[in-house]
Amino acid sequence: MLDLTGKTVAILGAGRSGQAAAVLAAHCGASVTIYDSREAPGAVLATPGTGEGINADLVVVSPGIETKGDFVQSFAKGSGALWGEVELAWRCYPGITIGITGTNGKTTTTELVRDLVEATGKSCVACGNYGVPLSEVVLYTEVPDVIALELSSFQLETIADFRPDAAIWLNFSPDHMDRYTSVEEYREAKLRILENITAETPVVVRAGEDLPEKGKVITFSSEEKADWSLQGDQILKGSETFLAMSGTRLRGLHNAENIMAACAIVEGLTAEIAREALAKYSPPEHRCELVAIIDGVEYLNDSKATNLHALESALRSQTRPTILIAGGKEKGLDYQPLAPLLREKVKEMISFGQIGAALKETFSEVVTCKNVETLDEAVALATASSLAGDTVLFSPGTSSFDQFNGYEARGAAFKAAVPRLTRTL
Repeated sequence: MLDLTGKTVAILGAGRSGQAAAVLAAHCGASVTIYDSREAPGAVLATPGTGEGINADLVVVSPGIETKGDFVQSFAKGSGALWGEVELAWRCYPGITIGITGTNGKTTTTELVRDLVEATGKSCVACGNYGVPLSEVVLYTEVPDVIALELSSFQLETIADFRPDAAIWLNFSPDHMDRYTSVEEYREAKLRILENITAETPVVVRAGEDLPEKGKVITFSSEEKADWSLQGDQILKGSETFLAMSGTRLRGLHNAENIMAACAIVEGLTAEIAREALAKYSPPEHRCELVAIIDGVEYLNDSKATNLHALESALRSQTRPTILIAGGKEKGLDYQPLAPLLREKVKEMISFGQIGAALKETFSEVVTCKNVETLDEAVALATASSLAGDTVLFSPGTSSFDQFNGYEARGAAFKAAVPRLTRTL
């Protein structure tokens, strides 16, 4: 366990991550103060200049706070190290760390890694950007043998010595342009997962990704030759069939790649163990989740699609005529590259939210487009337009914070708006 005896630690952010980091730092012997720009229990109300003169030995920043912003920088000036919650907690964790990043698919892959590791007989907890802060996990009475650690670009911005024992790079596409000044800055944050690895570190990478030559690379792809690949329904390891997608509850090329990445990273995994574990796995909510079939129309909840790449993945996996519901917060993304896929896959698009009018204007010459204000209106309009054999796909393609407090709340609203079910799943 990290020794912070006699040290002063400033925790920035009073959310779950910040609170967990505060408990852990105190457990390590530090004198801890939590600061937040909003009133919160146990926290000191702080403005951008509050940190000047604090001079803490360590500043720990929560991932939702912009590292380069005035609030964080006022604390960093004159203080010691600036870490994120993941860096602090990882220094206290004695087990094996599997780090998972990418623009899309992180949560599903993190869950798959957890289940597959447990199937091999080791204890494993999914954490990090996935639900439970690592700072909570390291204080469990029984610390897991392995952690499946989902890592966002925000968390990777603030590592220092963090070094996973194995890493997964799923994919990369532009996102979070409301936080980063360029796509390259966002990419550089993601690439920090490889910053401290050794030549012997297993690194599972989607074939075709342009990454530094670091670690022992294992490739996967659903579209081209790789160490792990897809042939029809069969996932291949090398040239041998490892398992069938039809033996799982996951569908689509993107989920085939999530399975490949997870299987490739887990030590001691056999095809038999993988097949048994994956047959039991249920996909997480809000990720191409089949909500209902009503009068022959499928309703899919893909609220987790908070960027263009996730929306593209959802569309590519559709095999039925599709009515797309998209929209939400304006994030400064360029949606024009979506046009060919919309022309191929979508019979009608219904946009809503802050970016709704702009989406309609962008794509009105490509596909039939309608724009409404709210998600409830969009679902009602999609239902009225749908025929038996269609799919109503709710895949927003941007974040939810214009009308909701997260993609989970947005997905729940979609499911609540779906009409009375004739068949629930």
